[in-house]
Amino acid sequence: MQAKSTIRDTVRATVVQASTVMFDTPATLDKADRLLAEAAANGSQLVVFPEAFVGGYLRGSTSGSTIGNRTPQGRDEFRKYHASAIPIPGPEVDQLAAMAGKYKVYLVMGVIERDGYTLYCTVVFFDLQGGYLGKHRKLMPTSVERIVWGYGDGSTMPVFDTPLGKLGAVICWENRMPLLRTAMYSKGIEIYCAPTADDWDSWQATMAHIAVEGGCFVLSANQFCRRKDYPPSPEYLFTGMEEELEPDSVVCKGGSVIISPSGTVLAGPNYSGEALISADLDLAEIARVKFDFDVVGHYARPDVFSLIVKDHPMNPVTFMSSTGAESEKPVAGGSGR
Repeated sequence: MQAKSTIRDTVRATVVQASTVMFDTPATLDKADRLLAEAAANGSQLVVFPEAFVGGYLRGSTSGSTIGNRTPQGRDEFRKYHASAIPIPGPEVDQLAAMAGKYKVYLVMGVIERDGYTLYCTVVFFDLQGGYLGKHRKLMPTSVERIVWGYGDGSTMPVFDTPLGKLGAVICWENRMPLLRTAMYSKGIEIYCAPTADDWDSWQATMAHIAVEGGCFVLSANQFCRRKDYPPSPEYLFTGMEEELEPDSVVCKGGSVIISPSGTVLAGPNYSGEALISADLDLAEIARVKFDFDVVGHYARPDVFSLIVKDHPMNPVTFMSSTGAESEKPVAGGSGR
């Protein structure tokens, strides 16, 4: 059982801006270990990694898919991507848990989760004793992401009450979903992690708005990647731009940032390269700003607006036992906890 959060002073937090070792999960985990060691040496208590750090983000790829057709190369790319993904629970999760325990940090890690032959963009959480806390599956993949990722459901939208504060995560363009944000605010989120693959300038406005809207600290981590961080052509293609790219061309420029509940940028955004971006979070600031605006408290109007959240697993198959009782069991592609 996690200790209930009490009055805190400050939390030293770090967002990691670094690239995956594409299609090489053991090497990516080794890289994560090195980055965690560096963050812990700088006094970090909480470390947040980007979206899809373990398993990788198929930036620029069409996965060989057009309406009504998939190419053999695209199918083989999915095979490699599937092999790079990790099961939850599984040995890679155990390895990440051991890292959190070794460096005595709360760890928020973006992964590609493998559940049978369906993949999910997922965030996993660990405490500083090396305990696995749980996961969040991305509810709504964006655009072509839907070709390779399944959809999460309401059963994996946790907010964990930790000694550092109430901790949760919303992934990339999920952050544009007002009802999802409202659900997280209602759960009392104080440290709002936003692993992403969005390096557009408009992302910064989204993060600042969420910090002010939710009265929470927002920690956004993105990868910084060059073309050479992906396999070379023709093994891997950045569709529509491959001919313009050199090995050192930047294909994701980062923009990782930490923002306070008042909307003040505490660290970042960083567009210069791989980096650890850190800040001290003054948890007392949350109460100060909530005095003005509490979106699910004194500023809510439940007499006018209401939200219903279905937070149970949406399993595709329900089995009936011999006694007639229903038994829901996750299957490949199911939502399982």
